[in-house]
Amino acid sequence: MLLTLDVGNTNTVLALYELESSKLVSHWRVTTHRTQTSDEYGVLFLNLFSMNGIQASSVRDIIISSVVPPLDSTLLRVCETYFKIKPMFLVPGLDTGMPLRVDNPAELGADRIANGVGAYAKYGGPCIVVDFGTATTFDAVSAKGEYLGGVITPGLGISADALFTRAARLARVDIRRPEKVVGTNTIACLQSGLYYGYIGLVDGILERMVAELGGNPRIVATGGLAKLMVNDSKYLRECDDMLTLDGLRIIFERNRGQGRDS
Repeated sequence: MLLTLDVGNTNTVLALYELESSKLVSHWRVTTHRTQTSDEYGVLFLNLFSMNGIQASSVRDIIISSVVPPLDSTLLRVCETYFKIKPMFLVPGLDTGMPLRVDNPAELGADRIANGVGAYAKYGGPCIVVDFGTATTFDAVSAKGEYLGGVITPGLGISADALFTRAARLARVDIRRPEKVVGTNTIACLQSGLYYGYIGLVDGILERMVAELGGNPRIVATGGLAKLMVNDSKYLRECDDMLTLDGLRIIFERNRGQGRDS
């Protein structure tokens, strides 16, 4: 089986695939801890496997995309110690099968590349991926399968944190869809502003991206808050929780048998 890991600033998402059939076997989402040791990560991963009746020895290959460089060496040790495998990292120079039409491809986040590859393979082009993570990213892929660039904005969670930190009298609230826009108490007003304000940001950017790209691009949402945002957006219709990990699987298959980068 193939183990895919997408290491983000807030969460790390794992998925197991049967390589021959590309069938998803299981997947998990855990908190990313920069200070956690390789042994702590190893025990966590093995426990997740055990809960699903999966043996670590069934993993034959591993591919990792990471936007947290301090964790790369830790995860390398996890893979080598607990799975006896040297993982493939999604790094500059790896063959993704997608031309990167940006000024400096080396600075492009690995997760964004995986999103582009996964979206084009699954939905065709042109397409736009909106990934709701610590930052919310918008990525554009052409009809020819070229990565064209995108947009990065503060994520909904850190936007809310900034508000609560700087406004002494505003208490933290759960981020969710309010029953109506006009709130009649402080909590309802905050929830309305956070939710509908962010919907406005997303739709405003997508409106301009669609106009700039032309045609009728397919728009796909992914990430932790994707399902919440799809409810009221004018542009978001499809939600694909596995998009990044599917992209990693595809990239691994394109590089299978080649040397591993660490």
